[in-house]
Amino acid sequence: MTSTAPEVRWRAGDPAPDFTLPDTHGTPVHLADLRGEPVLLVFFPFAFSGICTGELCELRDNIEDFESAGVRLLAVSTDPVFTLKAWHEQEGFGFDLLSDFWPHGAVADVYGVFDPASGHALRGTFLVDADGIVRWSVVKSRGQRRDLEAYREALAEI
Repeated sequence: MTSTAPEVRWRAGDPAPDFTLPDTHGTPVHLADLRGEPVLLVFFPFAFSGICTGELCELRDNIEDFESAGVRLLAVSTDPVFTLKAWHEQEGFGFDLLSDFWPHGAVADVYGVFDPASGHALRGTFLVDADGIVRWSVVKSRGQRRDLEAYREALAEI
């Protein structure tokens, strides 16, 4: 099977699409309410899977890079809230996991990172500035990890 990189729908300079999704406690998180601080949106396919666990644990282990840049980290998947809560408790993530379960993948779809054939989000990342503008984005093909150094380079630009 040949894998090509997905098309990035939202690019630097575009307004970030607004959304409201529940966190692991069922509390709604509204992107527009976070204006005034930069936000890194990290879409991922599945909780408890190998690459996703590796990527999010790497972010957890380097959370000070994001905190020192004043960036709020939000990780989003199409998993249900209860799955994300169990994973969050197991891994001790220091950032919010948001559920895009229902309507299934609606936010991932708006951001251009929903794969309807498999029903999950692709590995897409969007750095949104304090004014709600996308400043950097990357989308990886299935099975490809995101690079922590690329995150650091993007943070340096904000």
